[in-house]
This record gives sequence, structure tokens and C-alpha cells, in this order.
Amino acid sequence: MKPLLHHTQTSRRRSVAAWCLSIALWTLSASAAAASVAPVTTTPEPTPTPAEYAQAIGLADHYASLVDTQPTAPVWIDAGHFVYRRGVARADQAPAIEYRLVDAASGRNTLAFDHARLAAALTQAGAQAIDATQLQLEEPTLDRQRLGFQLAKLGWQCDLARYRCAHVPERDVQAESMDMRLPLKQGERQAKLSPDGRWRAWVGQANLVIAPVDGGERSVLSRDGSADDYYALDSVVWSPDSQHLAAYRVKAPPPRMVYYIESAPADQLQPKLHQQVYPKPGDALPVMQPVLFDIATRAAHPVAMTLLPNAFSLSEMVWWKDSRGLTFEYNARGHQLYRVIEVDARTAVARTLIEETSPTFIEYSELSGTHEDGGKHARRDLADGAQILWASERDGWEHVYLYDGHSGAVIRQVTQGDWVVRKLDYLDEAAGQLYFTASGMQPGEDPYYRHAYRIGLDGTGLTALTPAAADHQVIYSPDGKWYLDLYSRVDLGPVLELRRSAYGSLARTVERTDLSRLQAAGWQPPLPFHTTGRDGKTEIWGVIQRPTQMQPQQRYRVIEYIYAGPQGSFVPKTFTTRMSALTALGFAVAQIDGMGTNNRSRAFHDVAWRNLKDAGLPDRIAWHKAAAAQYPWYAIDGGVGVYGTSAGGQNALGALLFHPEFYVAGVANSGCHDNRMDKIWWNEQWMGWPVGPWYAESSNVENAARLQGHLLLVTGDMDMNVDPASTLQVADRLIKAGKDFDLLVVPGGDHGAGGDYGKRRLLDFFLRWMQQAPTPDWNHDQPATTQAP
Repeated sequence: MKPLLHHTQTSRRRSVAAWCLSIALWTLSASAAAASVAPVTTTPEPTPTPAEYAQAIGLADHYASLVDTQPTAPVWIDAGHFVYRRGVARADQAPAIEYRLVDAASGRNTLAFDHARLAAALTQAGAQAIDATQLQLEEPTLDRQRLGFQLAKLGWQCDLARYRCAHVPERDVQAESMDMRLPLKQGERQAKLSPDGRWRAWVGQANLVIAPVDGGERSVLSRDGSADDYYALDSVVWSPDSQHLAAYRVKAPPPRMVYYIESAPADQLQPKLHQQVYPKPGDALPVMQPVLFDIATRAAHPVAMTLLPNAFSLSEMVWWKDSRGLTFEYNARGHQLYRVIEVDARTAVARTLIEETSPTFIEYSELSGTHEDGGKHARRDLADGAQILWASERDGWEHVYLYDGHSGAVIRQVTQGDWVVRKLDYLDEAAGQLYFTASGMQPGEDPYYRHAYRIGLDGTGLTALTPAAADHQVIYSPDGKWYLDLYSRVDLGPVLELRRSAYGSLARTVERTDLSRLQAAGWQPPLPFHTTGRDGKTEIWGVIQRPTQMQPQQRYRVIEYIYAGPQGSFVPKTFTTRMSALTALGFAVAQIDGMGTNNRSRAFHDVAWRNLKDAGLPDRIAWHKAAAAQYPWYAIDGGVGVYGTSAGGQNALGALLFHPEFYVAGVANSGCHDNRMDKIWWNEQWMGWPVGPWYAESSNVENAARLQGHLLLVTGDMDMNVDPASTLQVADRLIKAGKDFDLLVVPGGDHGAGGDYGKRRLLDFFLRWMQQAPTPDWNHDQPATTQAP
């Protein structure tokens, strides 16, 4: 159910996670002084040239150009047809993108449209820089030759019969906002029509107004609205019988503003001042009260707030189909109490249908099935609320429960075991079958691998539907008859299969990635490795990217890319050609998911509660030591380097501050170094409310004087995600403590600032500190253009 108070949060969290991952392999570094860390006996590397830097930086793109027929982004356009992208490799450039249309029954596989004509039509309609071989269409729909999609954040609809396109503003990607308030929208032009077509409802002078569609007299339903205590049009919902409507009355406190000075704007000499609404942990939040309105009597019935104290958010209100009442979801501030509330339409009396409590935190983001932003919330209503499927971690693992929607009693636990439900994919109400994705059920496999399953709502008949030992993404057809299975591993190119839901049987293999050219070029997949963590029993999983010119008899310094955000798990499980440029210059690069990250047991996740400084670092250290014992070339005896962005920037600096005996050099880009300074929705989820002393205990600012290793801090002065002051406050404390460090503030830089300049600075930093190697004299040597190895 969509939460109104934080209506952009789930998408924002996913975009933040994707953003951090996309820049992770080139996070900034800095020039450093000539001191050295403890020596490691490794074979000296010659000074790399600018051309070799360019080759290293271009390594991932070069590898991507060697991958043929890679399927991605499958989507059903109706019950019998689907579209997917296929990569078509081209020498030394990004693969061309080709969209294929498949008939599920016959297997007919054709081009979905004429790519050149579509690009020309988009250009004619005003789209900018359209390359027919690089059409990145998002959210595609296809209905009777009408193709809808988003391209470069703009919405489009194209007539494929005539190849004419038009911009559709309603489909545009909406700008992300940190604002927790529902806006005050006023005016008849935004009126909401009743289901029977007789009434219009809108907000005027902060109050709710209705009027007959045929132009009769208008009625003001509320009289208590004001500029800072108003009725929110976005929350207005009509009952299906058009006899009632409901809305939230919003009392909004003055917002916290964060200010930015754009020091080097492109369009003028003088700096510019910018600002955005940016609530932080502990700030006052809007108070929302549900109010029911009776259309016949024009009476307003505020819902008592007894069940809704100190709400962090209230979801949108949703009416039962028979109009007997509505439900919404209450997320208590501090995230230790969560309720499904039902309101009776006749009396406006509220009652609790479902209640979740936790001594740590309840993760309220939607159960997405992705690795990077897993979520835990899922609800499905059956038979107009007669029964409710509900996801919960109450037994220590994410599972599905069946509730009686009238009494609020648990009928049964549908799924159970020491494994994790990752997504509710498809519900066949008639057959009483739930199709879902889970991980950790297959013995001997990576516990993060996703697989598809089917189970009866009576808890019987658990059936596995994806046999390959790999990570699976499944997409069901609208009628549930078919499902697409896109699976891969870090060492297995993606395979797209069409399967029958009834038996899980293979209908056909739609596309299989060809890695022959990639393998012939010497590509090595990441090396999976797992061992036990700090407790000596919990499995910790990670991967190692080996040096590209690796010689087994040599030893290689280790750099860890870290991101320990509790919203997800971040070690790659699917195929990728993304390789750190550091591997081309003689480093081994590791990624690890320690305790406190997502997609494992409740106990595994709870390590993060009020404890973000932990970042799973004790588990990571144990993992590195086990890897060094397993692989003689994995050299950690002189210390490990670390780098990360955003929460990973906080983690990278935290590694240096809290474990200086192990982590000796680090780059922290765009770090949220004090969780009191960062956005409210991310930090209160894990650190809780009210703000307590544990916030300071996890603060890199408060602990900055502990620094012993070598550090580069990086921020952009226009970082709209993490307040740049987070980094500058660390710098202030380091200066006051007399510490040596490097600071790079990127003018105009947003989150993960740096661009091409930052890519080579990363290489400089770790070459100097971890290999004690000379680097090019960039002020005299002209940088080479990126080229293939």
C-alpha cells in the first residue's frame, strides 16, 4: 500500500542504491604525501602511463562491448506477448540495444519496432540526442500499435503505424523530493470525479469542496482549513458507491531547509544560492488526520487519533469495494509499531486489523525482490478483504501469513523455514495459490540467490519453479499462465526462458548470452568466496575481482569497495562486466555483505539497529583473513584499503576510525558521516527515534580524532542527496585534531561527485598509498583518451 507521507521514499531508496552502485567503481581518490603503510612483499609495478590509466578506466566498457545477445528488461505487454532488450555487440563501443517482441504461444520472435524510424520520429517530435542503437526505453507499454515509454526521464507515446511521437507530460519521471508534506493543491481544475460521475471534489481555501457535475450549487464540506492546517487533495478518495469521501487533514510544521552555494555556475560569474526542503532525524513531522465526509448530509467525521500517535507516515486510504469502509496503514515514528487500520464508513470508528511490533525496527519499504533495496512490507487483500496476506519477520525470517480480514486473527502461517521470502509475484485467488520469490531455501547454494516457488494458501504444496543454480528474476504474465525466468550468475551470462506456471515446465529458451568473445579476451568473472563471520557460525558471502594480469606466484594488495546500507545486499549475484579499474593496475578488489545488511535473517539484519558504525566490519575482517588463508596471492598483511560512496562513504571512513589496525587507506565520497545530518527517512529507519546517544556513537564527526590511516574526503558542493556539510564537519574535526588528510570539494558536484577527473584520482590514491608506486605527473603529462585494453 502506497504511503502518502513519504510517497517518493521507496523509489528514492532504489534510485539512491542504484546511483551509489553505478559510481562505486570509480569513487574519488586524492594525491597524498609520501609516507607509506606497512610494507607487503609484492612484485613492483612499473609506473603506469596516462594511456594505461585510460585503458584501466575503460576496462568495463571494453568488456561490455564483447558480450553478445544479452537479454535484459523483459516486460509483459499483454497476457500473451512480451518485449525484452537484447544487446548486440559492436567492436570497441557500447552494445547496440535491440527490442524484441515475442508471442508466448507460438514463440514468434521479431523486432518490436523499426528502431531507426522510431529514433527519427522522436527527433522530429523534439527529443534530444537520439541514437537509434541506444534507445533506453523505460516502462514500455504497447497497445494496438501505440508504444508508450519514458526516455531520458520524459514520457512519450508513439504511433507505430505512422511513426509519429508526442511528448506525454503525465508520463514524465517525477523529480525526487525530500519533502515529507502532502502539498496544498487548490482549484477546481484539479477536481476529482466521483465514481458515479455526479460529483466533483476539490480543495479551495484549504477546505474540501464538492459540486454537482451539472453545475449546481457547491458545498464546502469543511470549515477548519488554513494555510498550515489544510485538506490534501492528493489524499482525497471517493467510496465506490459515491456516498462518502475521505481525505487527510494535514498540519504541517515549518520545514527544515538545507542551503547550497553553487560556487562555479555554468551560466554566470557570481555564485548562486539554492535550497531544498530536507527534514533530518528528530525534526517535527506533519500530523495527518483522516476525515470522512457523508455526501448526503454534508457532515464531516474526523477519525479519532487514538490508534495513530506520533505517526511517521500514513498510507493512502483505500476503500473496500462494497463501500463498507476503508483501510490505511499507520507507521509509528521510531518504526517499532505498524498497524493496518480499518475505518467504518457509517460511524468513522477505527479499529486495528493487523499489528506488527519489533524491539528493533520494522522495515516498511515494499518487498521488492531486488538485492539492493529489498524491503519487507507486503499485503494482498483477498475477496474484498475477507482474507489478507501479510508479510512479517515475527518468527525471525521474512514469511507470509494469512489473516481473517473481518476478525483480524491469524488463520495460518503460509510459508515457514530458515529462508527469506523476497517478493510476492502472483496471487491466483481462484486456485488458492501464491507464487513468490525466496532465497536461502536451496541447500549448498549462495543464500542470496533468488528462486521462484508456488505454495497453496493452506501452506501445502510448496513447489520450486526455477531449477538452475543461479539468481532468478521472474515476471508473470497478467493472467498468470506464463512466467519469464531471467537468470544468471557472476560467471554465467543471462539466460531468458519462457515457462508454464502450472507445472514450471520450460516452453522455450528465448535468449542466451554469448560470452565467447569476452572469454577469449581474458575476462575473469568475480570469484565468489564465503566463510564464517564474527560469531564463528554465520556465513558471510563476498566476491573478489582478481587483477587482470594476475600471476599466481605474485601477491596483490587488497582494496575493499564497501556499501553497508541496511536497505539491501550489494555483492553482485548476477552477471556483470563492471570491473574496477584498480584490477588493471595490480589490485584485488573485494565486495562483502556483512551483518547488518539485508536479505538474510532478522538477527543478521538487526546488527544495524542503532549501530550503523558497525557496518559489518568485524565480519568483513574475518572474511578477508579467511580469503588470505585460502589464496596466497591475497595480500592483507600490510593492511587493506577501502572506498565507498554515500552510506559507503560513511562506512569507508568508519573502517579507518574504528578498525585502524586493519584498514589503512580509504576514500570516502559523499558520506553521510553523522546520521543526525542526513535525510530523516533513511536514518530514523535504522537508528530510531527519538534521537539518542547512539547517533553520536556512530558519528564519524564525533570520532574523527581517532584517524590513523590515510584519508581522502570527497564531496560535491551541490550534493542534493547527502548534505555536503556532513563531509565538511568531518574536515573541521580533523583539522582541530591536527590530522593529515586530503579534501576534494567538487564545484557543482552532486552525489558521488567527480566525473572523469575522479576516476583517475582513485587510481592515484591507491597506487601511492597501497603500492608506494609513482604516478603520472598530471600537470605535465597530457591525459590520454579512454581506449580499449
